[in-house]
Amino acid sequence: MSQADESPYLSTPEAATLLGVSVSTVKRWVDEGILPAYKTAGGHRKLLRSEVLAMARQAGSLRGDPTILSLGEPAESLADALLRGDGGTTSSLIRYLYESGMSIEVLADRVISPALAKVGHDWEQQRIDVWQEHRGSQLCAAALFDLREELHNRVERQRPFALGGAPGGDPYLVPSLLVELTLLDAGWEAANLGPNTPLESMRQAAQELKPRLVWLSVSYVRDVDELIAGCRALDAEVRSLGATFVVGGQALTESMREAIPCTFLGESMSQLASYVQSLYPRPQRPRRGRPRRSS
Repeated sequence: MSQADESPYLSTPEAATLLGVSVSTVKRWVDEGILPAYKTAGGHRKLLRSEVLAMARQAGSLRGDPTILSLGEPAESLADALLRGDGGTTSSLIRYLYESGMSIEVLADRVISPALAKVGHDWEQQRIDVWQEHRGSQLCAAALFDLREELHNRVERQRPFALGGAPGGDPYLVPSLLVELTLLDAGWEAANLGPNTPLESMRQAAQELKPRLVWLSVSYVRDVDELIAGCRALDAEVRSLGATFVVGGQALTESMREAIPCTFLGESMSQLASYVQSLYPRPQRPRRGRPRRSS
């Protein structure tokens, strides 16, 4: 990436190109306070790259940032950084891909999951020690937690609420964290209860917090019968609240999928994103009430 590509600001014509609209339309959105803008010391109007890309993702109009093509294969680059224990590159790469227009679900399915699978495979083949595998997972989680802060601040005030996590005995942090970020990116509010959460505790949380959606991310199954029984009780509770129960995860076998009752059974973050979009269409533009930052 060149120094110019790393600039946090875009000119009005650059923003218009990414959004697929005319320059006059971008100027009008700035004047109406829809799209925040900033003035340089020389009096030129600039727009934050992250704000423009967020608007483009929400509207489904992103034309793409060609600088992303210079990265080569992002999943391989991320896996290499995780194996080296390079937290700076891990965070920078994930942040850059997102700010270049890649949605959370695509980032999860096409970059993060393959990279973590590569790290896990190297451990299984005894090419690396378990501490290196754990370190890579923690570095990935740290980068995602950093991105989560931005997503939490961006979502609208009036949005549906979801909660979820991984079942008891499942120690994996990243998969449920990716579900949370996918929901946040889709305009939801989300409470991630994290790994190793007893399903009875999740049921009690649903009773108290009254979510519109409850998710369960299953990356490891300690006891199949216990998981199925817990899912049945949780599904009954969720349905009594008029909410949706979503289940997914790489540890689910075909027989488990047939036995677990739920509203939606997904196999990827992209499927989840499409499903929650059908429940709550992603806002087409940022709210009009945002303060203007240029005069």
